[in-house]
Amino acid sequence: MATSTDAAPAAMPVQIEKYLDHVRVERRLAARTVDLYAIHLQTLAGNVAAAGLALDKVETAHVRRWMAQMHGAGREPRGIALVLSCWRSFYRWLGHEGRVGSNPVQDVHAPKAARPLPKALAVDDAVRLAELHDAEADPWGEARDRAIVELLYGCGLRVGELTGLDVRASSTARGWIDLDAAEANVLGKGSKRRLVPVGSKAVEALQAWLAVRDGCAALGAARLRDPGSAAALFIGRNGTRFSAQSVWKQLRQRSLKAGLPAPVHPHMLRHSFASHLLQSSSDLRAVQELLGHANISTTQVYTRLDFQHLARAYDAAHPRAQARDEGPPPIGETLQKNKSTKT
Repeated sequence: MATSTDAAPAAMPVQIEKYLDHVRVERRLAARTVDLYAIHLQTLAGNVAAAGLALDKVETAHVRRWMAQMHGAGREPRGIALVLSCWRSFYRWLGHEGRVGSNPVQDVHAPKAARPLPKALAVDDAVRLAELHDAEADPWGEARDRAIVELLYGCGLRVGELTGLDVRASSTARGWIDLDAAEANVLGKGSKRRLVPVGSKAVEALQAWLAVRDGCAALGAARLRDPGSAAALFIGRNGTRFSAQSVWKQLRQRSLKAGLPAPVHPHMLRHSFASHLLQSSSDLRAVQELLGHANISTTQVYTRLDFQHLARAYDAAHPRAQARDEGPPPIGETLQKNKSTKT
């Protein structure tokens, strides 16, 4: 049986050539995108020829079979989805041209890709990073970077929410910290505001940072050049608002100084915040509110991390869970597999 991987290369049919001209000229797609379309449609033409069909005679059953063949050949679900999207768009165009009565790809969807687990730090590693004090670093930058780590890990903020914070509330502020109330007012995705409690360690770090923040030599010039940037809670040496890229860079350097096994990025601290809070409280709804997730299904991924933590503890501690030279795997591993099939 011919498959999409062993079908002989076919000459590009006239309909496909016209469609590529359409997406290149009328839709003005990027050259790279047009090249990818040509590759995917060449695959379609090869499959059609191998099956002894014409492009306008393809049915949904054919498309499903070709998709299954791609999947069986080891193609990733995301790659299959891109191929199907191209084919679907081509047949939609054929329909507009009056060449086909229905779109055979319309109701065909790629296999679901396994949702990767978010990367979270172990509790000890997260605490080690938060408690790092680099005596050799510049005190001004050290105070700022410690406060950044405490807010990312202690409040679960997104990096854009963090860099959008101002020193104080105003009509133009995207977000701010109320130290008296120990709360962060942040502007999240979808322009939705939420309040997040700020822990005592983060409050201490912020107070230390604010005590030295105005010592930045460039801050006065920044006030004249860009008053909005000068109002930012976190600033760089040039006196302007600290960027997300700068947070990534400083956090990476700081995690290496803390001796962590791998560089840390801002979203990893948000994942760690959620995972560690869920391990301690098991309150999924509260974690959803703190993270600002619109749907609880987004938050539920952290229950898988929490279950892995419990399964590892079981395998390490329970006398009946110890692996032997022969026999079934530890029960904790089995529990993880069972859990993953249900989520």
